[in-house]
Amino acid sequence: MARPGERLILGFDFGTRRIGVAVGNELLGSARELDPLPAREGIPDWRQVGRLVEEWQPDLFVVGLPLTAAGEEQEMSTRARKFGKRLFGRYGLPCEMVDERGSTGEAKAIARERGHRGSWRDEGVDGISAVLIVERWFVAREGLPRKGVEQR
Repeated sequence: MARPGERLILGFDFGTRRIGVAVGNELLGSARELDPLPAREGIPDWRQVGRLVEEWQPDLFVVGLPLTAAGEEQEMSTRARKFGKRLFGRYGLPCEMVDERGSTGEAKAIARERGHRGSWRDEGVDGISAVLIVERWFVAREGLPRKGVEQR
């Protein structure tokens, strides 16, 4: 396992239909989006998750925690925490939760700048949201300045 400051992070934006995924490099303080995972009621195909873990060999998982505007937990918070616990249980890697408030709005703004036409259901922003979640984790842990969202 890599030392703090040198870890590879696999980040997730939990959703009931799609789960956004990003891979981040702690040393560089940057992340990039990967293809989202389809989910059924918040449950992904765990074989796909296993392939991601095998391919990227992360040192840590980061999962976005959906809180209300007032910072309180809600039903989706419980579901996201359960997803994080399942990641830990299946792969034995630490999993940290990150406040994701505002990440969807920020991801949509980034997508619009890239030319997205607003068909969010067909073309989600889950990967961009996952990148923002990983970057928030970097900022919280290292005090690093925010970097731009990288494309694949």
